[in-house]
Amino acid sequence: MAKVTASAERTIDAPADKVRALVADYAETRPKILTEHYRDYEVVEGGTGAGTKAKWKLQATSKRVRDVAASVSEPEAGTLVETDANSSMVTTWTVRPAGERSVVRIETTWQGAGGIGGFFEKTFAPGGLRRIYDGVLGKLAELA
Repeated sequence: MAKVTASAERTIDAPADKVRALVADYAETRPKILTEHYRDYEVVEGGTGAGTKAKWKLQATSKRVRDVAASVSEPEAGTLVETDANSSMVTTWTVRPAGERSVVRIETTWQGAGGIGGFFEKTFAPGGLRRIYDGVLGKLAELA
């Protein structure tokens, strides 16, 4: 099994503090910025930043649906880590200042499958997930 990584990054025309607050708001903001690839989104515990637990279905392709049960931690200011209890998937949201603007990065890693299936996963999954994240970051930029 090989580690697979997918990421997307965008500069947003809003201060880092504002964008960090939006990204950390799993109860109100997160449902507004998720694309059609996310279904059945629900906050199970908390709702803001570290300590939040949320679940959803991620429909990466027409045949591939992943049930995510994420627990959120904040190892440092501006970084939220979503660890999936159902898999090896870990998604890190990083918001850093860029003058009066912010740079937001979403990066997901997981242990891919072995064999030929793993080859295709490592080859195609990062691009598909990057497109999904580009949509999420676009909605975040509009909201900010």
